[in-house]
Amino acid sequence: MSVTQQVESICRAAHDAQYALAGASAEDKNKMLRAIAKAISGASGQLLEINKKDVEEAKASGMSFAMVDRLTLTPERISVMAEGVAQVADLPDPVGEVTEEWTVPSGLHIKKVRVPLGVIGVIYESRPNVTADVAALCLKSGNCVVLRGGKDAINSNRAIYNIIVKAVKESGFNPACVGFIDDTSREGSTALLKQGGYVDVVIPRGGDGLKRFVLENAVMPVIASAGGVCHLFVEKSANPDKCIPVIENAKMQRPSTCNALEQLLVQRDIAEKFLPAAIKNLTDKGCRITACKESKTILDGAGVPCIAATEEDFKKEHGDYELTVRVVKDTDEAIAIINANNTAHSDGILSEDKKEIAKFVKGVDAACVYVNASTRFTDGFQFGFGAEIGISTQKLHARGPLGLKQLTSEKYIADGDYLSRK
Repeated sequence: MSVTQQVESICRAAHDAQYALAGASAEDKNKMLRAIAKAISGASGQLLEINKKDVEEAKASGMSFAMVDRLTLTPERISVMAEGVAQVADLPDPVGEVTEEWTVPSGLHIKKVRVPLGVIGVIYESRPNVTADVAALCLKSGNCVVLRGGKDAINSNRAIYNIIVKAVKESGFNPACVGFIDDTSREGSTALLKQGGYVDVVIPRGGDGLKRFVLENAVMPVIASAGGVCHLFVEKSANPDKCIPVIENAKMQRPSTCNALEQLLVQRDIAEKFLPAAIKNLTDKGCRITACKESKTILDGAGVPCIAATEEDFKKEHGDYELTVRVVKDTDEAIAIINANNTAHSDGILSEDKKEIAKFVKGVDAACVYVNASTRFTDGFQFGFGAEIGISTQKLHARGPLGLKQLTSEKYIADGDYLSRK
């Protein structure tokens, strides 16, 4: 059987399983999710051993430390993964929620009710936890899912999938509710993107290259969930002592994530005083700095190591311990630069001036705009959604963290007393 035939078979099975899952009770779905969480937790030792192979192969290939960290499982991360699935079980079930209702003059009573999207295809890159997060969210929202992870974490992804699908089956559900494409070649992804007859929507979760590939090849709707060129703007009224730890957190906590800080903008009025201390705090911790001409002059004068930024650096998602620094005239220029260079993911302002904050919040075009907070908060857990399927950077249907409600659509239910239209 060819790769295309295998993928079609998986998608067809998910399509056929969707209707029973859509009609399942919240109680039954929650029991299934708790069984999955328990199974993942109980398989911690097995997952750690399997994950070692992915990590060893990644290191041997010359992968950067930050990217190796992205695919590495630890006992704590496995525990968090299992906890994430359990937390999804504890969340309210969006399926069946009545979002609006009214009665029209004819006597027809109309309700808008949340329903599953159907079958969701997800193509993702290096993080194994995505396998569990995505499966949990889709199952809870009544959607079947077809998973296609990247080659760097294939052994870990496969192991997690096998744990999930076993728990799904033992809970009395059709195991085809969760499909897994084992082929990590471009052919496997392309085959999934052509299954418009069986897959209702596809979500890419990874870098900008993956997003472009999916948008160019998918025959079904796409919820674009991709890279993050995230900015923080330090406005002149900001408290410098409070800014430094926020910047450190945004850049250094997990630099490989899409919500990590990549571009720091500092208002000219405070740049000479603020930049040396703020940037030295990062370079002392191993961060590499690329700087605009003005900021480089300031940092060179203070003896803080940096290199001259290229035009490409101002649009770059570094995904590593690297930051681009830029001096700007004012809030208006910061907004213009952000809108010209961001990926509409997460951008923020550090400021004490309410007028400038209001201008920034209204002017910046991003899914998430922060005021005096790290961009690292763009996350389903942090927003109270439980796990997330990704961060949507588009504007239709869903924007920002994709939680349970964002994985549903709505249908109208019209109730009459044997009504006929006059």
